[in-house]
Amino acid sequence: MQTKLLFDAKAALGEGPAWDEKTQTLYWVDILGKRVHAWKDGRDDFLQLDEFIGCLAPRRDGGLVAALHTSFWTLGLVAGKETFLASVNEPASNRFNDGKCDPAGRLLAGTMNMDEKTASGALYSLTAGQSPRKLLDGVRISNGLAWSPDYKIFYYIDTPTRQVRAFDYDLETGNISNPRVVVEIPSGMGFPDGMTSDLNGRLWIALWGGSRVSKWNPLTGRLEAEIAVPAPHVTSCVFGGPRRDILYVTTARVGLDESALAANPLSGGLFQIQTQTTGMPTFEFQ
Repeated sequence: MQTKLLFDAKAALGEGPAWDEKTQTLYWVDILGKRVHAWKDGRDDFLQLDEFIGCLAPRRDGGLVAALHTSFWTLGLVAGKETFLASVNEPASNRFNDGKCDPAGRLLAGTMNMDEKTASGALYSLTAGQSPRKLLDGVRISNGLAWSPDYKIFYYIDTPTRQVRAFDYDLETGNISNPRVVVEIPSGMGFPDGMTSDLNGRLWIALWGGSRVSKWNPLTGRLEAEIAVPAPHVTSCVFGGPRRDILYVTTARVGLDESALAANPLSGGLFQIQTQTTGMPTFEFQ
């Protein structure tokens, strides 16, 4: 599998890719750049915001839902912030990070302390018309989320642990239970960041500081494949394209000094990898 540059965005912290099947559009964010990007037909359009944006997802009725600094909003690529949905009670030093919708249309999004050391983050679940519900606390850097093909298992990453935890997932209630570690990332590979899954139940994990995307079997904990990316800080990935077999990959420039950026000039770019598997869809906010 080969990695191809789609757009040399030079994003400070590219993250949160989401594939909109209806419009065949790839949405992604630059958290620190406070931008929403939309890639379609070889063109990248963006919306400049006035605050951090951690993640987004397409809405069933059109447009986007997003977790901004510590609040949830609906967004339009032209109109910007449209409707305030809810906020969370978080320390001033916290912000939303990664998130995505579950198969029932809830938005799960996690927070982190911006010092990246204090375990003051949490994972929230937002159902339309309701207040956010806290699923986990004591999190340092809330990151990758994914579901098994039967929706019965929820996978979750708190980056500094170097682990992927699995939970039993009740799709009707959105409750999680029975946590266990299913993947452990060796120290030499970088840190697990964003994540997606495929219809074979494999996990595709972006590795911060690892210059690669890795494919894991959560039933065995084994590494099955690695795909090099020409950027040290690989942040997230999602399946998209007409057959949902293209893996779109985001990267970052933050944390790289001048010499590292000179050696890795495509850092912060948006990439694609043509795979031989079909990925799980990006679920919509209901």
